[in-house]
Amino acid sequence: MDISIKITDRKGQTHEVKVPTDMALNLMQVVRAYELEPIGTVGICGGMAMCPTCQCYVDNDINLPEKREAEEATLSRLLHVKNNSRLSCQIPVTKELEGIEIVLAPYF
Repeated sequence: MDISIKITDRKGQTHEVKVPTDMALNLMQVVRAYELEPIGTVGICGGMAMCPTCQCYVDNDINLPEKREAEEATLSRLLHVKNNSRLSCQIPVTKELEGIEIVLAPYF
């Protein structure tokens, strides 16, 4: 099953993408797969919740998994953090994400 996701890149352009839910992807991998940002600027830590490069803002009310300790720790030391900040590497693509809208946070 594919779901629709809206991703606004760091230049302000919104992309609506279709993403399969059966490939165990996370949102960071989706951004990279669709090449929505230059190579080497998203997911530098490989999805380990240790860097700021995949920080995003969730712009609509979607039921997301709870933040784990590693994600909370990383977000606590980042710039540009808002109440709706998440690390996209920590959000698995599931059917519950249908219609999610995210905005990529500034790189630094």
